[in-house]
Amino acid sequence: MNPVYKNLAVWAIIILMMLSLWSLINRPQIQGEPYSYTELLNMVDEERISEIEIQGQELTVTETNNRKFKIYAPQDDDLIKILREKNVKIIAKPPDNNPWYLIMLGQWFPLLLLVGVWIFFMRQMQSGGGKALSFGKSRARLLSDQLDKVTFEDVAGIDEAKEELGEIVDFLREPKKFTRLGGRIPKGVLLMGSPGTGKTLLARAIAGEADVPFFSISGSDFVEMFVGVGASRVRDLFVQGKKNAPCIIFIDEIDAVGRHRGAGLGGGHDEREQTLNQLLVEMDGFESNEGVILISATNRPDVLDPALMRPGRFDRQVMVSLPDIKGRELILKVHMKKTPIADDVKPVILSKGTPGFSGADLENLVNEAALLAAKRNKEKVEMVDFEDAKDKVYMGLERKSKVISEEDKKTTAYHEGGHALVARFLPNTDTVNKITIIPRGRALGITWYLPDESDFKYKDQLESGLAVALGGRAAEEIIFTRISTGASSDIKQATKIAQKMVRAWGMSDVLGPLSYAKDEEQIFLGREIAQHRDYSDETARKIDEEIFNLIDRAHQTAKKVLKENLDVLHKLVDLLIEKETVLGKELDELILSMRPGIKLPSKSIEEDKEVKSDSKSEKDPKQSGTDTDQAGDSEEK
Repeated sequence: MNPVYKNLAVWAIIILMMLSLWSLINRPQIQGEPYSYTELLNMVDEERISEIEIQGQELTVTETNNRKFKIYAPQDDDLIKILREKNVKIIAKPPDNNPWYLIMLGQWFPLLLLVGVWIFFMRQMQSGGGKALSFGKSRARLLSDQLDKVTFEDVAGIDEAKEELGEIVDFLREPKKFTRLGGRIPKGVLLMGSPGTGKTLLARAIAGEADVPFFSISGSDFVEMFVGVGASRVRDLFVQGKKNAPCIIFIDEIDAVGRHRGAGLGGGHDEREQTLNQLLVEMDGFESNEGVILISATNRPDVLDPALMRPGRFDRQVMVSLPDIKGRELILKVHMKKTPIADDVKPVILSKGTPGFSGADLENLVNEAALLAAKRNKEKVEMVDFEDAKDKVYMGLERKSKVISEEDKKTTAYHEGGHALVARFLPNTDTVNKITIIPRGRALGITWYLPDESDFKYKDQLESGLAVALGGRAAEEIIFTRISTGASSDIKQATKIAQKMVRAWGMSDVLGPLSYAKDEEQIFLGREIAQHRDYSDETARKIDEEIFNLIDRAHQTAKKVLKENLDVLHKLVDLLIEKETVLGKELDELILSMRPGIKLPSKSIEEDKEVKSDSKSEKDPKQSGTDTDQAGDSEEK
């Protein structure tokens, strides 16, 4: 029923109930004891009666003191004559000829209405919708064909995951094809991956491809403030699944209920653990749930309980990773189908400039470009709109209204120039793509790089990356003989990489290939509390020394490169102050014009002429230590 009509019906019932109660309360009351017909005649003779209402054989008598009573009189022709002689007011009404059942309905209607209203509200409370008595009911939604269908054609860039999940769809369509060789349908599939990589989209695509019922629910929907509600909802969910088998049940963000048991603080009963125990039993317990496939998604597989991850429950664990350059191109093409695109837009160029972007990031990029084009009153989205959208997504909005002093502007230019030159002259560094001293977001200046999409990082690459990160601080020391707060984020990033080199990656010659990192974080206590150390104080001192030595060597390397190329740095700063933005290609041309015949150790900017104003950067700091150079916040340089 339409919610509007439903609310109107409820209010109509309430109004009728109020009217019935009002009629009951305000019904005229007949007072006094019942009299016989003889007594009535005596009262008439004594002139104690002022009015009589006659309706058939029923008389409603009103005494002179306004008391009323009812009496049934026999057929008496002399009664009217006697009443007239005594000047009694006579009111005649036609006899009530209504059927008996209407009379009974009129008498019992108020009571029946009250009972009906009570039944209505009790049924509402016991049905779904989060009412008072529906806590144990599952909140899973059955996706129908009326919703916008998503198929595997709408999913791009994650072909391996599509292939694995496509087998699930094939099994549901043709089970005999697999069971004839003794195979059984997987009971559960766990989708793992970073946020925005398309896990929920994959589940929606399965719902669109498989011609079976598809239930969708979030992990947080199981847990409520009342004890036992989560387990009850799990039971109800699988009861619905059995009734509709074969079917698919999708639980998004399963880590809300599937976290490792026994990690809580204090004693007492844990409602979340009870919910997890019930989920384990339903997935692979004493009773069989044939034909019910559970698909779950999480970006925290490390905190899930081992009993949940074993075969027989989650038979398959599908990793949905960030897309590579080819995958990003396909994803961009999918999202561009819904947007009018100009002929100059090249998805392959955009995919090169968006390393580390997830599917959600790419969708946001296309949306931002469309919004910019609409703001500029364009009929189609052009390449320049995508370039500006990338700058906005990466670096934030331009702060055109910010007033910067000439001294701060010069300091920012030398800071960013120091990063760029160290990256250009040192080997094994990421390609410099853009240098800008236009304030964006919280940064006064930014240097962006186009990194290699490699699965490995080598020690010499990381050492060069440390030098690049400290190039801005080194330039300030050399030029101004003083330092500013603008290198705060650079120092933070360099320290983080140096700690991982020593603690986690075994890249210290003194300490050797040993791990001193914290492998497991406390699920409930957080990352920084209840840490334990399994090495001595002497080893801790050596670790600190090695981290310091890595940073110090990188700092000295950066200063050496800049001192040897001070003339190039000054020229680059002049160009930055003049143009505010220098592209990587322009930087290469400047270096080659001042150093004829020099062979730059790292690769040049992309050969494609189309790649010019890209804001390229490795978005994941784990893969690139100098992905962004934020020269501090709005108060820092």
